[in-house]
Amino acid sequence: MEYVENKKAEEEQLKAIFKDMAKYSPSKICGMLGNAIIIPVYTSLLSPEQYGLYSLSIAVLSFLCILFSDWVGLSGLRFFKHHQMMQDMPKYLTTLVTMLASNIFLMFVLSYIFRQNFYNFFHIPVKYFFAILFLIIPVAIRALLFQLLRAQLKSLSFTVSTIANQFMTILLSIFFVKVFNMGAIALLLGMAVSITLTDLLLIYQSNLISWFKLQKIEWHSVLPIMVYGVPIAATSLSAWIINQSNKFIMNSIHGFSQVGLVGVAYGLTFSLLLTIFSIITVAAIPRIINMYEEKIDVRRIISRFTGYFILLGLPVITVISIYSTDYVSMLSSNDKFIDACKLIPYFAFGSFFMALTDYTTLQYHLANKTYIDFIIKLTSGIIGVILNIVLIPKYGLVGVGIATFGANFLYFLFSTIIVLPNLGLMYPVLTLTRILIAYIPFGILYYLFQKSNFPALFEMLTLLAVFYGVYFSLAKTVLKRTE
Repeated sequence: MEYVENKKAEEEQLKAIFKDMAKYSPSKICGMLGNAIIIPVYTSLLSPEQYGLYSLSIAVLSFLCILFSDWVGLSGLRFFKHHQMMQDMPKYLTTLVTMLASNIFLMFVLSYIFRQNFYNFFHIPVKYFFAILFLIIPVAIRALLFQLLRAQLKSLSFTVSTIANQFMTILLSIFFVKVFNMGAIALLLGMAVSITLTDLLLIYQSNLISWFKLQKIEWHSVLPIMVYGVPIAATSLSAWIINQSNKFIMNSIHGFSQVGLVGVAYGLTFSLLLTIFSIITVAAIPRIINMYEEKIDVRRIISRFTGYFILLGLPVITVISIYSTDYVSMLSSNDKFIDACKLIPYFAFGSFFMALTDYTTLQYHLANKTYIDFIIKLTSGIIGVILNIVLIPKYGLVGVGIATFGANFLYFLFSTIIVLPNLGLMYPVLTLTRILIAYIPFGILYYLFQKSNFPALFEMLTLLAVFYGVYFSLAKTVLKRTE
């Protein structure tokens, strides 16, 4: 199928995406701040063992969500525009809700039948496992409703709901820990209450009640959702293997306390950075999908936003990595977690390459060939598990870091090698050139800082200021965009 270049449409969508980014930014910035607050608060309330148990619980929750709920919401986003154009939204929403409810019911059935296998495999106490099972209900509803808001381009509603959910979760979790002295399970209870309240808000914001009318399922709509969504679930499971399985392997070798360190490092990198990195994708992808459905060549606009992401992410993770010990000290209120700094450089760059694949694998989603994404991510995940098993016994935390970075980098590398016709990434050469030049004064200044005794935060902010100052000076002068 031929897709035509339409510069006028590209410019219109570019402006619209920037407006959406401005609307989504408060939710992502508040989400980042919320994640930054969570680490010092939770580490002050919990021991490394309890924090490790909490981290394992969240990993199990994400595992179940991947299998039974998240892919339904993502499929809802992908085909929303098509069904909106076909004017059959009530039937489409009926199909989505029915599929989600069926999946959750299946999850409970399988969890009961294979409950002993779950306990043994995940090494998690029974009461935590049942808490997770019931928590997945509001989490699954939230995931679907968030995607419906994105599909409707209701960025402001998305922002309000995200901020409300973030801070309600923190406040309720602290309340349950302090009042009932329930340990890590109090955090899960706080999440459950907060997300349930957020679901009620999302139902109102998405206008679901006025659209949704229980009708007979159109089975011809189910197959495209399954074909698109199931590979996404498999792909997400592969990502889970890359970035979460290390906690279970670490727990089986070194116990909950070491898992707590992995959890802190993960929270200070993946959870924190991916939240802010997603400002671009959460705004751009729905509009890129719409352009693609309208037969417009989207490669140039994907290239533009790939460059913006690299500009946003690379300097930040560089600074975090070279000041890893200071970074952990600033965002952890318990000295027992300081060894998490060993993981920061590996996890930071791992999160960068993981986020970068949102742009390099978008081609598979546009072409509805998500099975390719699954294959390359699964391959990377298997390699990551092997590396964890081999390296953790010998190198401990550093082994976890090497395995996590290696698996994420391989996933990115594979996605740049396997390219679909007419959807290959056009590399943002101009942006990359400016970045490389801006790193020169950045490196010189960092070298000079090694001979001084300035506070770490001052040095970190100064390095970023110099980098971006040089970059934007280049962008306005000798390396100005001419097209």
